[in-house]
Amino acid sequence: MARGKPLLRTERAASKTAPAQQAAATQTKQLAMVVDMANMTDEIANACIEVCHREHNVPASTDIEREIKWVWPEEFEKAFPDQFHGQMAEAYEGLPVLLMCNHCDSPACVKVCPTAATWKRKSDGLVMMDMHRCIGCRYCVVACPYGTRSFNWKDAEQSVETTYPARSRGVVEKCNFCAERLRVGDEPLCVLASQGTLTFGDLSDPDSGVSELLRTKHTITRKNALGTGPNVYYIVEDRLRERLSHGD
Repeated sequence: MARGKPLLRTERAASKTAPAQQAAATQTKQLAMVVDMANMTDEIANACIEVCHREHNVPASTDIEREIKWVWPEEFEKAFPDQFHGQMAEAYEGLPVLLMCNHCDSPACVKVCPTAATWKRKSDGLVMMDMHRCIGCRYCVVACPYGTRSFNWKDAEQSVETTYPARSRGVVEKCNFCAERLRVGDEPLCVLASQGTLTFGDLSDPDSGVSELLRTKHTITRKNALGTGPNVYYIVEDRLRERLSHGD
């Protein structure tokens, strides 16, 4: 479980309402992220990763098999293997694709968790983690088709740069769209660090920035054919047009 302050104990864990009754509640909105690939650079990607990992006390690691990551860069063809073709390869060569939890409409991780430590929040559609209820079975890690969940193989030390509590060995964690900031009306830190490359908002609001972008731009999501309904979208048309028009 998480150590220190009870920041990670959520309203669901504190509630006496049965999970089945909570699941029956009506979802009022769906928060989502749109990533504009035309503006994405290594500098912006690294800024988003750095501010996220510093704020959420994510330990640095050189062990790829056991690293903890909430946000990370990936090559286009690896991020979108089902949508890769020659023209896109030319346009996106060397360009980082910023990956994170997709906060899916139908999350596979939620379906397999035996303790309800991960669930889809009905108030805003976020897929949450209660690290106090996590027993470390890693079913969710296997079930997630996007590789967005990390397992703590050892205790983490509390950073002096943040109040977000360190996690103990045996706990799974992931991006939460800065739920602790949303609670007080602030945007996710990665959005603030992205220089306008990331847009965050409510898909149920037709006037939100994300809704406007999805209406007017060509976007793709990761492994859409799996039916999980990812809520992180990537604008690809502008980058494709820009690179190809310059003959790069």
